[in-house]
Amino acid sequence: MRIDCHVHVVGNGTGGTGCWYRPRGVTRQLAPHLLRTVGLPPSALSGDLDRLYAERLLAFVRESSIDAAVILAQDEPHDDHGKVIENTGSFYVPNDFVLRLAREHREFLPAISIHPARPDALEELERCLAAGAVMLKCLPNCQNIDWNNPRYTRFLERMAECGLLLLAHTGSERTLPVLDARLATPRVLTRALEIGVTCIAAHSGTGMMVLDPDYFDVFVEMTRRFPRLYGDNSALACFNFRARPGAIRRMVQPGLCERILHGSDVPVPVTAALLWAMGVVSWREWRDSAAVANPIERDARIKRAMGFGEDSFTRLAGLLRRV
Repeated sequence: MRIDCHVHVVGNGTGGTGCWYRPRGVTRQLAPHLLRTVGLPPSALSGDLDRLYAERLLAFVRESSIDAAVILAQDEPHDDHGKVIENTGSFYVPNDFVLRLAREHREFLPAISIHPARPDALEELERCLAAGAVMLKCLPNCQNIDWNNPRYTRFLERMAECGLLLLAHTGSERTLPVLDARLATPRVLTRALEIGVTCIAAHSGTGMMVLDPDYFDVFVEMTRRFPRLYGDNSALACFNFRARPGAIRRMVQPGLCERILHGSDVPVPVTAALLWAMGVVSWREWRDSAAVANPIERDARIKRAMGFGEDSFTRLAGLLRRV
């Protein structure tokens, strides 16, 4: 089964979903472009966004070479005492929404989001496990989650016991407000890996050139120490200066390619323009991919042109917990 491990869900709460979308800073400027990626007009922000967006995602998966997409919930940032940090998040997607979408459509696999400092964190984890969660998604630097905090030991132990994967953002973040830039390093996953949780470092620790620190070398070093650590190639086909030719060459070579999973980061706009300018893909590969309207399929074609093999698309199927 070919799986896209990194697909975002957004909504504005229509239909009683509980979602909200309140773009801040750079996110406010990007909102129209994100909607355009999935073929929706800006007016969808005030319309039936939840239904329209989910329908577009489903159609993209069904009309692509991808068999299933992991759709991501998004919890709010919390402080170390488990209290919501008000007015810091840009969007919220409750676990129940992605769990419901996954029940209704076999093409969707649910990734829940639970801040481990929440007073009800363990109870919510058990509830979501029973409902079919296959992964937990977090942005440590945006949600204020340091997985090395000993207070989260029991939460991580339970994840390891049940085989729930941890997908954690690593490296640059320029779309959402960052609360603690120190938590962008893959080292934030050290304790989780030591406990036995299978972790996916989203973006493989890559940073935007010049603007942010790059942790790709840290990620590579950690894969040698921790056999349960994987990375994904999400956002490497975006015009964001995250991709570097040297890093991409290493990611597709034996010794590291076995630890890379396919991910798109939709609805972040996908293009091979920068990759062509860097000499990673050919002119024809760029132009051929640009003609593909479906962002899920366009990203998959670009990743293949970059040198990622079919194993990167199918590897996740063997890692997911059985539901």
